[in-house]
Amino acid sequence: MNKFLNECRAVVGAEQVLTAEADTAPYLTDWRRRFTGKAQGVVRPASADEVAAIVKLCNQFQVPVVPQGGNTGLVLGSVPDTSGSAIVLSLTRMNRVRAIDLINNTITVEAGCILQNLQTAAAEAGRLFPLSLGAEGSCTIGGNLSTNAGGTGVLRYGNTRELCLGLEVVTPQGEVWNGLRGLRKDNTGYDLRDLFIGAEGTLGIITAAVLKLFPQPKAQLTALAAMRTPDDALTLLNLAQGRCGAALTGFELMSEFCLQLVNKHFPQMQLPFPQSSPQYVLLELSDSESEEHAMAMLEAVITAALEEGVIHDAVVAGSIAQSKSLWHLREHITLAQAEEGKNIKHDVSVPISRIGDFIRETDILLQKAFPGTRMVTFGHLGDGNLHYNVSPPEAMADDAFIEQQDAVNQVVHDSVHRFSGSISAEHGLGALKREEIRRYKSEVEMRLMETIKQALDPMKIMNPGKIL
Repeated sequence: MNKFLNECRAVVGAEQVLTAEADTAPYLTDWRRRFTGKAQGVVRPASADEVAAIVKLCNQFQVPVVPQGGNTGLVLGSVPDTSGSAIVLSLTRMNRVRAIDLINNTITVEAGCILQNLQTAAAEAGRLFPLSLGAEGSCTIGGNLSTNAGGTGVLRYGNTRELCLGLEVVTPQGEVWNGLRGLRKDNTGYDLRDLFIGAEGTLGIITAAVLKLFPQPKAQLTALAAMRTPDDALTLLNLAQGRCGAALTGFELMSEFCLQLVNKHFPQMQLPFPQSSPQYVLLELSDSESEEHAMAMLEAVITAALEEGVIHDAVVAGSIAQSKSLWHLREHITLAQAEEGKNIKHDVSVPISRIGDFIRETDILLQKAFPGTRMVTFGHLGDGNLHYNVSPPEAMADDAFIEQQDAVNQVVHDSVHRFSGSISAEHGLGALKREEIRRYKSEVEMRLMETIKQALDPMKIMNPGKIL
């Protein structure tokens, strides 16, 4: 019998240590089903104290630990390698909302809380938790924090890092750091909270968090605008920000090919325009005054953009149902890509002002190196984050195209680097981009990261093989 796993069973209960292949399989394969790892077992603690006890056992027996939330990541950050030496530490049982403070506008939740459930708890209390992304029905807030997730509201509210005031963390030595302070100001030394956010479980295990809440907006309005180029979209962004300020909470760019894929695989979803356009922008306004005030702002932006020739058509949602149908176009792009076949994904960011140039120049480079590739370009234009995905030529087999992934990545990532951008905007590095990042970060930066890792996790048991 495995003494280590028996000790784990004594901590969390025998039924919460999974070892049968049928039980562990969902925890070992990544969300895109491109990779399957191996593990001694899956351990499912129910509290921070149980997490700490398991981590102490991992130190004692020198067993690597892979923290996992909803396992919705795209860079192999939450699954083990193929050695079979690690355990997966699933936090999904730790899913409670611990407290809501309406005066302080905060909510304290455990790491395994599903994002959508967190949003619902905030709404039921008359507040808004603004983090929103495609996997919100299955991803967990611990995973969101560990990858510093972005989503559609970053333009107004920031990444997950900006939404977090405090953390509870189990260290690599099995100690519990209680930093659950709901303070906007705390200038008492190094910011340990920010050290763990975005670290992908390599420095410690986030077990709970204090997060910011906001007043529910009086109105949310959505519009879809059609234009010729990404540069026109940037002009529209500048115009909308100038007229709407902080009320502009969403600004999503989508290419014509993106929405062609959506219509192809989900024919019930139709564009509300008689003719197609090379580019589209989905705008959302959230107003604290009234729906009439929000509509006046939005109509003023659309009218000015039409008069200046920035856009050539637009539709404003007249109801919640129409607004949802417009957002469904955006949200189904990833699903349509999956239906179309395999593709090479890039989650990149470049300075907002240079997005048009980046798309234009990188498209040319890819067509020259890989003729016939089809670009599925969409993303959060307001914060400079593009999902710049490459689909194979129509006549090319998926597997043959995926064999060229490293070469495609180099073209895209070299271009990102030339534009002073990042090869991972909101998905993290995981194992997928661990080696790739070394081509773009300086020796000084890598050495500083390695020094932090060595100081906090000298035994290197925390999510090994990820980031570094």
